[in-house]
Amino acid sequence: MTKSLVEMAADLVQSQCTTKGMTTEEITFSLQSTFKALQELQLHEARIAAGAQEGMLPGDEMAMSGAGRSPEKSIQKNKIVCLECGQEFRMLSPKHLKSHGLNGRQYREKWGFSLRQPLCAKSLSDRRKKAGKARGLPENLKKAIARRKKGSKTKKKGAAAR
Repeated sequence: MTKSLVEMAADLVQSQCTTKGMTTEEITFSLQSTFKALQELQLHEARIAAGAQEGMLPGDEMAMSGAGRSPEKSIQKNKIVCLECGQEFRMLSPKHLKSHGLNGRQYREKWGFSLRQPLCAKSLSDRRKKAGKARGLPENLKKAIARRKKGSKTKKKGAAAR
């Protein structure tokens, strides 16, 4: 006889409780989140099985899932959804993108993002902007650009004098 999702969740949380001490609230939260994860897995399996009955192969669902996602909606306030696999992150790291055989530039080009678009949640991007402004980065950047322009003009004058 197969176990129900509740029984599986209880077994998993019970095993977790034996290895580390957990409060009642932690146990309750762990049971709820484990049960929800098992439900999502069961639903995903059912979708794959339904797709196989309609003549789709299991890998086809993953290929179609990227096409159904909207690049504009993938970057949200507190998360970014990887358009390759559907996982949610605060930031798409180079390590994660490498698992898909891409780098940041290739990912942006493939999904139609601007090359200057940060691949992180909007809240994280805003926090970085504020921290940069607090450190004076915009002013320092303007000064560095002005110095670079002056340096290139003096090099041209020196080259012309020779």
